[in-house]
Amino acid sequence: MIEETGQELSKRSRVPLWQRRWARLAIIWGIWTFIGLVFTLQFYFASYRSERPMPFVDAVYMQMIWAYLFALATPLVLWTVTRMPLERDNWIRNALLHIPISIVLGVLLTALGRVLIWLRWGWLYDKPLTFESVVRFVIANFTEAIGIYMLIALTGYAFSYYRRFREGQVRTLQLEAQLSQAQLQALKMQLHPHFLFNTLHSISALLNKDAEAARKMITRLGDFLRLTLENSGSQEVTLRQEMEFLSCYLEIERIRFQDRLVTHLDVAQQTLDARVPNLILQPIVENAIRHGIAPRSTQGLIEIEAKQRNGRLRIQIRDNGPGLSAHRTSENVFKKGLGLANTETRLEQLYGPAHSFNLSNNPNGGLIVTLEIPFHTNGVAPSQSEIA
Repeated sequence: MIEETGQELSKRSRVPLWQRRWARLAIIWGIWTFIGLVFTLQFYFASYRSERPMPFVDAVYMQMIWAYLFALATPLVLWTVTRMPLERDNWIRNALLHIPISIVLGVLLTALGRVLIWLRWGWLYDKPLTFESVVRFVIANFTEAIGIYMLIALTGYAFSYYRRFREGQVRTLQLEAQLSQAQLQALKMQLHPHFLFNTLHSISALLNKDAEAARKMITRLGDFLRLTLENSGSQEVTLRQEMEFLSCYLEIERIRFQDRLVTHLDVAQQTLDARVPNLILQPIVENAIRHGIAPRSTQGLIEIEAKQRNGRLRIQIRDNGPGLSAHRTSENVFKKGLGLANTETRLEQLYGPAHSFNLSNNPNGGLIVTLEIPFHTNGVAPSQSEIA
């Protein structure tokens, strides 16, 4: 019982203030009080044109009667609006139903108003309250009540449609976010079997040549998979965690290539807490090793640099391989490589136009991959409006 009460209190605390019943009633009465005061001032100053100006207290009573009568009727009108929505298949019927309802409510409010006016002034002038006098007053004034009813109903429909429109927008944004998250998760999951297949292939090649090296590679592969599983549900990790993943991968590749692979890291200290996409660097480095190191028999160099610049995180991966030749353009590399293609797609999904991902030839020889994303450390990728 206590748990259920706590859940109810939690749900109530999440409801916006203006959607609570007492708050709505307070808003309705506040609006009608303001309207009543406006008409009171207008009625009071207009009475000065006559020979006997009306006292201010009488002007307040006269106008606030009608204001508060319609304040009492407003929740009923709004309830009627919710019960009779104007949809494509029923709007004519429901719109016509408002006519008799407005007439009945208008007659009742006008008759009640006549009684309240008599209670204030009728007995002073010895004027009896008769059914005939009430009927004459209602006939002369009830159309105004119908007009106010229609205005309240139209306001209710307008607010209802606006709220449904906003709720539809929120649902659309939520669905888009869920779809984007699912797409990112699918892209990231493609990298695991891709990397695992390549590594197992290397281990298989080493088993007959160097069993000890194959054992070390299996050990480092286990460390890499452990780190990967620890963050399997995260689209973003800190650059420090990403560099730890990358170190495991590079150790595996050093065992494979021995002295042919040299790495140099230049990661600024202030960038280590920056958030980057999970497993974003490994496929880039793998591409550099495959095309810059594997085909050559001499020593190859891979340099990784990370710096913060103008509110952005800039990461460069450079190798001293052949670079991009005429037949191996940047576009072809993206199309042929699963790792780089997924990298570009993930960056587009996470950051949109706020990111850049470029491949270019190094003037000193080799390929430079430059990655720039918004610098943030709070675990949530900034929205486009925040970036702007």
